[in-house]
Amino acid sequence: MRARLLFPSLALLGLLSGCAGTVALQPADAANDPACAEVMVRVPDVVAGLERRSTNAQSTAAWGDPAAVILRCGLPDGGPSALPCFTVDNVDWLRDDANDPNFTFITYGRNPAVEVLIDSTTVSGTTALSDLALAVGTLEPLRFCVDTTDVLGN
Repeated sequence: MRARLLFPSLALLGLLSGCAGTVALQPADAANDPACAEVMVRVPDVVAGLERRSTNAQSTAAWGDPAAVILRCGLPDGGPSALPCFTVDNVDWLRDDANDPNFTFITYGRNPAVEVLIDSTTVSGTTALSDLALAVGTLEPLRFCVDTTDVLGN
C-alpha cells in the first residue's frame, strides 16, 4: 500500500518541480497584437549569456535564474519623452533608470512597444538589447530618436 502512495507522490513532485522554473509575469494590454507574435517567435534562447525560461503570460519572455532580463510586448507607443533615447543595433530605446540598478528600456517609435527590464548587476543592458534587436526590429519604426540639436539647432 505504501509503495502505491509513494509512486503518485513522486510523479506529482516531478510535475511540480517542472513548473517551479516558470516566471510569473503580467501581460501588456495589447499582448495579443499580431506584431507581438512576430517578435516572440524571434526572441533568442540566450540573451547576454543567460538561458531563456518559461513564462506564464502571453508575449513575454525571461532569461536567467533569477530572471535578470524580462521582455513584454504589447505596450502602447509612448510618443515623445524626456527620458534619454538611444539606438542599439537600429532599434531606438528610452531608458528609465529610476530603479537603478534595475533599468527599464522601452522601444521608441514602434507600435506596439516592447519593454525590457534588466538587472544591471547581472547583465549589460547594451548586450541584452543587442541580443534582442533582431526580434524587436521586426516592429516597423514610426519615428526615430532625436536630440536637442536636432530640435533646437546648434
